[in-house]
Amino acid sequence: MPDKNLNKFADKIVNAFLKNKIISPLPSRYIKKLSQAQKFRKLCESKIKKPISGFKAAGTGIPVLKKLKEKEPFYATVYKHNVLKNKKTVKINKFTLGIELEVCYLIKKNFFNLKQKATKKNIKKFITHIAPCIEVVGYRQRKKGIKSLGDLCSDFGGNVKFVIGPKKEYKNQNIKNLNTKIYNKKINQSVHGNTNTVYVNPLNSLLFVLKKLQKDKIKLKNNFYVFTGSSVGVVPILGKGIYKGVIDKLGFVSAKIS
Repeated sequence: MPDKNLNKFADKIVNAFLKNKIISPLPSRYIKKLSQAQKFRKLCESKIKKPISGFKAAGTGIPVLKKLKEKEPFYATVYKHNVLKNKKTVKINKFTLGIELEVCYLIKKNFFNLKQKATKKNIKKFITHIAPCIEVVGYRQRKKGIKSLGDLCSDFGGNVKFVIGPKKEYKNQNIKNLNTKIYNKKINQSVHGNTNTVYVNPLNSLLFVLKKLQKDKIKLKNNFYVFTGSSVGVVPILGKGIYKGVIDKLGFVSAKIS
């Protein structure tokens, strides 16, 4: 029997997402299990008609998956109005969870014409560029912390803004084991990481997302980004100002937090 309230709560959080508002927490029955949260997220995304820039992977840290008793990450849609150029400003609130440093890929739109199942080998021809990226994560709900992946998934993947650094042409770079760091010099906050925390290799995360897009029969008419997940975990934002991220061999990205 259909849940009559499902659409009501979907409309509520979609409105919050589009108008940058904060609402009361969603009922746990829609988000406790990742499978439930995935259905809810897809319903919400079906109600949004804004341009899409790409997709993000979340929960790509193996220890996080084990801790939350999940078998795999999830993906969510990233909309154009939430993607910013390097050095842009991101406004936060008390329900912002933190900041992440990621590898992102730019993928040709003709990926959606691929007839075979996506593999690590055949997807490389669709990658045009690679770049460092900062993601600010948080809720549209009055809640703090992450109790399950469903928490993030049901709230549009928890993505607030993405700030993309200078892109490099993709030449099959090996990014499996690169040192990373995100820091705010003004408040002396610095966190180190490694790209091998992103589903062992960010390319694995990319493949995961592309396989899901094929399975869900999603197609876009434009080139698109795939954001692969944090190399430093969710770093608490301890103060405002400029956060700068660096990924060895890929370069720098920065965002002003206000």
